[in-house]
Amino acid sequence: MAKLQVSLKARALRYLSAREHSRQELGRKLARYAQEGDDVEALLDTLEAAKFLSQSRFSESLVHRRAARFGNSRIMSELKSHGIDAESLTDIKANLAADEFARARAVWERKFGAVATSSEERAKQMRFLMQRGFSHRAIQAAMRAANTDED
Repeated sequence: MAKLQVSLKARALRYLSAREHSRQELGRKLARYAQEGDDVEALLDTLEAAKFLSQSRFSESLVHRRAARFGNSRIMSELKSHGIDAESLTDIKANLAADEFARARAVWERKFGAVATSSEERAKQMRFLMQRGFSHRAIQAAMRAANTDED
């Protein structure tokens, strides 16, 4: 028995039902299955008009998924790679900056839990937080707060 061909719109809706996608990401996924005569951009426009595809919902979803583990710069670079516009990025960055210290502190506590006793260990802990995308200011505040809690 022949395998049933799934339409491009059905495939897009299946992707969107699993999680939010950016326009760029969904377009890339659908382009693999587009046949001659299929207009992926027109389909994406239709999905946006019907509110099935939304850049703001995608941004909110990505921030929610990543905020507990990563810092502002890492989240912002991921949003940029998905083609989110600059105006939205400015708003998101302002919202993320408000709690970056608390998020850095939570990530540090989950990973290390104890204050570094040597300068090498302290540098290792700081590098870990930097690789996660936290700002230098948030890292210093988290480490300083950890030192005061130990005392």
